[in-house]
Amino acid sequence: MLLLLLVLVLVRSDSAENRCLSSLISTCEDCLRRGPECAWCSQERFLDGAHVSQRCGSVSDLRVRGCEEAFIENPNVKVEVNATISSTQVSPREINIHLRPGGEAMFVIEVQQLERYPVDLYYLVDVSASMQDNLDQLKTAGLALSHQMKEHSSDFRVGFGSFVDKPVSPYIDVHPSKLLNPCSDYEVHCRPAHGFIHVLPITQNMTEFTRVIQEQRISGNMDTPEGGFDAMLQATVCQKDIGWRPEAKHLLLVMTDQPSHLALDSKLAGIVVPHDGRCHLEDNIYSQTTTMVRLTKPKHLTHKTSDAKLWSRSNLACDVSNSISLFLKNVFPFYKLLSDVELQIGLEDAQAPRFWVNVTAFCPNGSTVSGMVFVLCLSRLKVFFKVTVGMSCCPAEGGDQDVLMSVRPVGFNESVTVRIRQDCGCGCTETGRCHDDAGPSACPTETDVCRADRSEPVCSGRGACKCGTCVCDSSRLGNIYGKFCEMDDFSCPYVKGLVCGGHGQCVSSECVCLPGWTGETCDCPASTESCVSDDGLICSGWGKCVCGECVCDDSRRSGALCEKCPICDSSCQSHW
Repeated sequence: MLLLLLVLVLVRSDSAENRCLSSLISTCEDCLRRGPECAWCSQERFLDGAHVSQRCGSVSDLRVRGCEEAFIENPNVKVEVNATISSTQVSPREINIHLRPGGEAMFVIEVQQLERYPVDLYYLVDVSASMQDNLDQLKTAGLALSHQMKEHSSDFRVGFGSFVDKPVSPYIDVHPSKLLNPCSDYEVHCRPAHGFIHVLPITQNMTEFTRVIQEQRISGNMDTPEGGFDAMLQATVCQKDIGWRPEAKHLLLVMTDQPSHLALDSKLAGIVVPHDGRCHLEDNIYSQTTTMVRLTKPKHLTHKTSDAKLWSRSNLACDVSNSISLFLKNVFPFYKLLSDVELQIGLEDAQAPRFWVNVTAFCPNGSTVSGMVFVLCLSRLKVFFKVTVGMSCCPAEGGDQDVLMSVRPVGFNESVTVRIRQDCGCGCTETGRCHDDAGPSACPTETDVCRADRSEPVCSGRGACKCGTCVCDSSRLGNIYGKFCEMDDFSCPYVKGLVCGGHGQCVSSECVCLPGWTGETCDCPASTESCVSDDGLICSGWGKCVCGECVCDDSRRSGALCEKCPICDSSCQSHW
């Protein structure tokens, strides 16, 4: 079932006639590409003798010039909603849009978060030697955090993984004794350095989570930065291994006391193979840590982890001992964890330059937030997003191929698929020919067929008779057209910048008015309705209706309906 939702068409402020009239226009497609205000007349004998570009104009202009409604090519911008797909959090789920160059369409998306939304939290912990105190705190505070979250969600699960750094020189000491125990100089037994180890898949068994936390031991490396980006990527792309549930909100809590290495420093270890962004876990250990370059910036990671919620605080690196307390203080109460409704737009890079998107959120508290790519609204209630999509131009290669765009609230397992139909072509073959076909094979030699009357000159003296058809002359003053070149748009009077007031055609230098209009310039309405007084008489019975206004017969009378005449009666009559 398709429902018409809402259509918003933007018409630019400059003149439609100026935009649609160009001698370079030779086809219907050329015309439509000029802008949403341009239409094409495919009527077979429309404007005989005029240049083909005269078939392009605004809808009102084409009507005035005699194009029948059935032959006006004017694709409408429209939005259709597929209401057959069920939704629990995001609706609608599927939208079809028809756009033409310069047009825009608007639709509304409703986002409703569930009260008991399922949540998956994965602890990703730096276990380098400097994290000893923080690891000890995690064994108590981490469990407290998990219990507190469980109090607010009946469907909460937790997982755990650890990282240090790439286990190659110069990031770690490669002496054989240091490889087995990086902390041998301190008479402390540490575990070997590792890029990433997936320790505990996401589970609701808090007893197992407690046991895993208690068993964790520190490791060691040589330099200050750590290998956090490698671990973050594996923790997010290894969906099945980690156990991320598709229907849950994904939270990745990274705990470290130092920044992460970037991509270029992988060359220090002779690692130059670009990372492929895929999962490489073997027996829950990241197997490509010594062969693939690190990710360079968090934005690249975000591209791979669109369904993971990432937090970062600049002061955590300085005092990670406060990380749990800060997390508890700033993220909780729990409703704040589920209150961020962030909408993101996905469009192919190759298509993005031709489209623009604007998003406005209407929050339950009455506030609005706008943005070009995403907006943020704080609420656990329903949030409405108004999304406006515009198309600046058609693809260079032409065609009406569809473009897919995704609209997705971050962290939700539901999204909206928007199919954009680019109306860059015409259906002229269904309603008439886009161009007049060639004339008959045998061309008549007489010129009388090119005269309106035997006494009239050939093609009204403003064209040449070729193959029995008038080909009108070109004029810098305007357009000459008609079967006998008897019509133009410059030899008749203009009213408000429009020939014949926009309500008629100029034929042989005289205005021929459309039904409902009269006068030499077709600027007078034929109807006398505006001149009827309350008593049902034209101009109160004291005048005539001329061009929609009363002209009083008696000069002493005045008023819009000739109803006023203070001196028509003598003083005796007024005091009778």
